[in-house]
Amino acid sequence: MSRIGKLPVEIPSGVTVSVGEHSFTVKGPKGELTQEYKPDVQINVQEGIAEVVTTKETLQAGAYHGLYRKLLSNMVTGVSQGFSKTLLINGVGYRAEVKGDILVLNLGYSNPIYFQIPSDLQITCEGANKVVVSGIDKQKVGQTSAEIRSLRPPEPYKGKGVKYEDEIIRRKIGKAGVK
Repeated sequence: MSRIGKLPVEIPSGVTVSVGEHSFTVKGPKGELTQEYKPDVQINVQEGIAEVVTTKETLQAGAYHGLYRKLLSNMVTGVSQGFSKTLLINGVGYRAEVKGDILVLNLGYSNPIYFQIPSDLQITCEGANKVVVSGIDKQKVGQTSAEIRSLRPPEPYKGKGVKYEDEIIRRKIGKAGVK
């Protein structure tokens, strides 16, 4: 039995969880998310608590037990509170701005980078050097943030590039510190 899987998921007021044959749907004030699941697990919902139970005693079923419990928990959190990641842009002349549904990034290349914002996410710029990606799906928020960061990852000598707000960049001394 999975240690994470055996924990119950509390369902806040205003959020409904409906379980179908091979999928479950979570609806809340911010939107609706659907996830398919394997027949190795079963999802029981009663009085504001959802539990994931294994139907088989295999290693694969134990892995699915923790997986689907955490996916369900993330979906409940997403439709009630949402998720967000903050990216910081560091460098001379490096900046970002939102124009309609396109994020325009100037990251030291000869041409600006035009990043298409997915329809189910919101990207806002707080100033020229702070980008906030938010949405109800944790996986899409993280993947989009990683794609934006990969356009110019932070380098270790001056720290220029795009990094997460809570990320720590290990700095190197460079040639001047060798003497």
